Amino acid sequence: MKIAQIAPLAESVPPKFYGGTERIVSYLTEELVRQGHDVTLFASGDSQTAAELVPITGMALRLDPHVVDPIPYHMILLEEVRRRADEFDALHFHIDLLHLPMVQDFIGRTVTTLHGRLDLPDLRAFYRAFPHHSLVSISDHQRLPMPPVNWAGTIYHGLPADILRPNRSGNEGYLAFLGRISPEKRPDRAIRIAARSGMPLRIAAKIDAVDRLYWEQEIAPLVDHYPNVTYIGEINEQQKADFLGRASALIFPIDWPEPFGLVMIEAMACATPVVAFRCGSVPEVIDHGVSGFIVDSEDQAVEAVAQLPGLDRSAVRGAFDARFTASRMAHDYVELYRSLPGARTDAARLRRERGEEAELQIVA
Repeated sequence: MKIAQIAPLAESVPPKFYGGTERIVSYLTEELVRQGHDVTLFASGDSQTAAELVPITGMALRLDPHVVDPIPYHMILLEEVRRRADEFDALHFHIDLLHLPMVQDFIGRTVTTLHGRLDLPDLRAFYRAFPHHSLVSISDHQRLPMPPVNWAGTIYHGLPADILRPNRSGNEGYLAFLGRISPEKRPDRAIRIAARSGMPLRIAAKIDAVDRLYWEQEIAPLVDHYPNVTYIGEINEQQKADFLGRASALIFPIDWPEPFGLVMIEAMACATPVVAFRCGSVPEVIDHGVSGFIVDSEDQAVEAVAQLPGLDRSAVRGAFDARFTASRMAHDYVELYRSLPGARTDAARLRRERGEEAELQIVA
């Protein structure tokens, strides 16, 4: 198939540091290319890909000190996609909602994965106005706040099987927190759980400007108070396998409707179990008692930490291999692309007009 992947411009694809959506776009794009599809990636110019790259900006917007407003750059992105839309059998958007009014003329060949939370009050009115677009959720729980829309499916995220090496043989006896310092991620819970468990906690996390005050007033004093807590800062992809793989467990103490939680499957890929609070997608991702423990309180989390030696780290990695590889994710998306109403009607006509074979490529 000829497939367009349309990425956000905040981070490169893949991101240099934090950036869950752009990382998934990268994993999906590279796996589609590996499987033999003709893929074009619309993204920032510092992205790295085996697909054809259409660079919209010179660099990721978050890293460009001259960028004040990201909207104009996304308008440029949409114009470039519109100009080339007839080249593709399927166009896959990862930019939330900006494009929906623009794609009406080729709606039958588009699909949009919603990567963020959907419980914000303004979203119901918006998606109610665009009920015919094919939307993909990244967990079943993510769908709950939405009005009736055209759900094309739930497709869980996946990672390349070899990107994070599993550490099945042991760990260094610390708990890990990886992600963002923000109120909904609840690093304060992780600090208290580690302190009560008598274990070191290592925090590898970015601090966005909007969360700087929360860090300074709420979390930094706790880090200073507890000698078992170390704040490492933001880490890159190369450091992640070592950080997660040597941990006894990832602590995922969220307090919000997490749409998926990529870090959970990153830990599982490293054969590291997850102790996660029962919020959002967590019950769909964690197999309780196999890949980790699902808890409802800090007391239960402390009890779960005490039970970690009873888990088989090989089984943790096995749970990842069974459900969360990039190969499985790409296969699910290709099946979805082929089911789009315009994939065999409009796409076939456009191929004939370009002098190409009208039938879609069938790639195993």
